Amino acid sequence: MTTGVRVGVLFGGPSAEHEVSCASALGVARALADAGHRVVAIGVTRTGGFRLVPDSVLAGLRAGTGAGRAIDDRLTVTGPLVDLRAGNRAGTAVVTATNASGAVHAELDVVFPVLHGPYGEDGVVQGLLESLGVPYVGCGILASAVGMDKVAMKRALRSEGVPITPHVSVDALAWAETDDPEKLVLGLRRPLFVKPARMGSSIGISRVAEGDDLAAAIEEALRHDNVVVVEQGVTGRELECGVLGGWRPEASAVGEVRVTGGWFDYRQKYFGDADPMVVPAPLPEEVTERIRELSVRAFAAIGGWGLARVDFLYDEATGDLYVNELNTMPGFTAHSMYPKVWAASGVGYREVVDRLVALAVERPGGRPGGVRPEGTR
Repeated sequence: MTTGVRVGVLFGGPSAEHEVSCASALGVARALADAGHRVVAIGVTRTGGFRLVPDSVLAGLRAGTGAGRAIDDRLTVTGPLVDLRAGNRAGTAVVTATNASGAVHAELDVVFPVLHGPYGEDGVVQGLLESLGVPYVGCGILASAVGMDKVAMKRALRSEGVPITPHVSVDALAWAETDDPEKLVLGLRRPLFVKPARMGSSIGISRVAEGDDLAAAIEEALRHDNVVVVEQGVTGRELECGVLGGWRPEASAVGEVRVTGGWFDYRQKYFGDADPMVVPAPLPEEVTERIRELSVRAFAAIGGWGLARVDFLYDEATGDLYVNELNTMPGFTAHSMYPKVWAASGVGYREVVDRLVALAVERPGGRPGGVRPEGTR
């Protein structure tokens, strides 16, 4: 276990998943501190400004006096704006905060971008961190971008023989030019799931059954992105598996999401009263092992590093498994599946974040392949 690493936790951001990021960051910051690391919390406001979150605010939240939304609220009224730049030593970054007492500097060894959705999970902030030359947790620019873009992700998975559901993509121009939405989904059976191509946490997603308004669903998805994916629904179970590692990633136990109302929407995912997750999922051993093997293959297909959660649909009637998507920075909240499946595998929350920090250090400057594994040439 690594100790004493100075970790900058980036969270918030301008995406629609701002509050989810704040809640995730609270758990990550607590676990890092408990593991002996020095945490510097950097909140990103909805307008893209970086603010230093004072230790007093973070300590109060750790003590249970608030949740993710409280951090979000306080970002606008507390903490000085900060500047993030390359450090004087290679492989470090420096946070500079200027307040009434003058400038305060904090050197960072690693950045943990607990950012979900556009700006944080799509390669944008990864590019910033690579330009600074500081190690960071999670997938690199390309894997982050591919994992975020459902169209690119499906192409990558299909090229490696990973099973995916039938689907089509529709961009804003094609939508503006069509006179009949049904022409865009020829060959797909209902129910359909209409999704923004580059959004997470079930935001902007609609389920379209027989008789439902396909046009309204596409319009809703286009509010969040200019490309939409329409997937053929699978009647089956929703299963999820975590991947953790670098050169030789490992797969976790498999969890199941049991939902009400047909699918796991944003409200159930983060604000439901009941816990819909069953870990480990009751499955035949051969199905569990197949899911774990496909998870590692899917992770490799996008060039992953560090972590991802791989989501599956399992049709018990036919025995077919489909990879629905990968999340390269999955939720770390109390409701989140990723920590739960690793806990079921004997790897606790604190150990997960500690291993992620170690993996970031192993990959200098945030670049996969920066250090060759032992025994290779």
